[in-house]
Amino acid sequence: MKRRDLLKATTGAMFAWPAARVRGETASVTDTLSAYMAAARDRALPAEVVEKAKHHILDTLAAMISGSTLPPGKLGIEFARAHQGDKVATIPATNIVCGPMEAAIANGLLAHSDETDDSHAPSQSHPGCAVVPAALAMAEQIGNVDGNRFLRAVVLGYDIGPRVTMTLGALPYQMETHRSSHSIAGTFGASAAAASVASLNAHQMRWVLDYASQQASGIAAWQRDTEHIEKSLVFAGMPARNGVTAALLIQLGGSGVEDIFSGPDNFLSAFAPKVDSAGLIDKLGERFEITRTNIKKWTVGSPIQAALDAMENIRTRRPFEAHDVKSVVVRLSISDAKTVNNREMPDISLQHMVAVMLMDETASFAAAHDRGRMKDPALLRERAKVELITDAELEKLSPKRVAIVEITLNDGTKLADRVDDVRGTAENPMPRAEVVSKARDLITPVLGAKKSSALIEQIIMIENLKNVRDLRPLLQVG
Repeated sequence: MKRRDLLKATTGAMFAWPAARVRGETASVTDTLSAYMAAARDRALPAEVVEKAKHHILDTLAAMISGSTLPPGKLGIEFARAHQGDKVATIPATNIVCGPMEAAIANGLLAHSDETDDSHAPSQSHPGCAVVPAALAMAEQIGNVDGNRFLRAVVLGYDIGPRVTMTLGALPYQMETHRSSHSIAGTFGASAAAASVASLNAHQMRWVLDYASQQASGIAAWQRDTEHIEKSLVFAGMPARNGVTAALLIQLGGSGVEDIFSGPDNFLSAFAPKVDSAGLIDKLGERFEITRTNIKKWTVGSPIQAALDAMENIRTRRPFEAHDVKSVVVRLSISDAKTVNNREMPDISLQHMVAVMLMDETASFAAAHDRGRMKDPALLRERAKVELITDAELEKLSPKRVAIVEITLNDGTKLADRVDDVRGTAENPMPRAEVVSKARDLITPVLGAKKSSALIEQIIMIENLKNVRDLRPLLQVG
């Protein structure tokens, strides 16, 4: 649908704006955004977008369920148990039912308990871990929200949040300002998704954007968090809570600034005065950001994905054992190497995960979260073979994450592979079968095989779901 057709189709749902509101190019951006957001609940989506959305909903729920065994998820569960409030919203992998804001923050912590959840490279964000918990909590709060409405709200969240940080400048913006692009994108995405579930009108959507702007926060100091708990709060728990809070307040009659993207002290003036606001609506309704969001094959940090792909490719062509290897050299971009260089957490340490791949011939969820193996003498011997080198030429390809892996065997044989398109990215997507297989591996140890299969089947057929609340028995234990 072209933008002019979209605006024409949604004009009847819009209030007459106050005469004093700011007009001009920036005001039209807010007009377009608010109208698009209000119409999302009833807008049919292309079949390929629907299929991709199912993959990301399933992948995020799997991250939440598997995250229940990790420190951030355990903290989220304890938070929900201690502050249950109304018995409305589900905490997966538990028997807890709590209020929507408590559920949003707890389920966000679950969703980003580790590096299992999805990521959107062009915006430097992880949309699913904030958007899906916010949409789920709001759907249970509202009641009678069917699968189609829920799915469309999730797609909207992916469209709005990433466009904000792409407009701001994504990774370079984060590096220059020290603000967390992940938290900012998450807050706008979660707010849009929750507001869509709540069926807010176009005028109210203007205030949703305002409330999201006021709550947009987070600084890149999360990179110093060695327990992944603060990181989970910044990426997911806080943004999901922000989104649900905004939607609930406005649903109850809250109001705000008519156009937060123009006029004195507006959002863009505060965050990035020189950017072009047109980026906020660039190809809106034509390019769906969920189709450009990556699903990780490996449950490790995004910068490690390409290296593991390369090692798997090499081993497929020329099988070898760990004891055959003399050295492994991995080349990454400067920014990617900074994120994963000898980190204290196993799933974000490139050297550790390459050593795991050498020994195990794969990189399982269990291995990626086994802190004890970081002290295992046998694995440390393999880790000593691994060298990480920064490559300025690869930095020029950002946000694409490219890895070059060179393996030298003890007999002098040299093996190499370069991965430009990581498995699970938009350029090299995983089909439904691979996404389902990953989800099953994450869900089954927690919920059991029978319930895992039932949950997967329901999400794949989510258009037949009459009420999102009906997911609760499939998500919970006990």
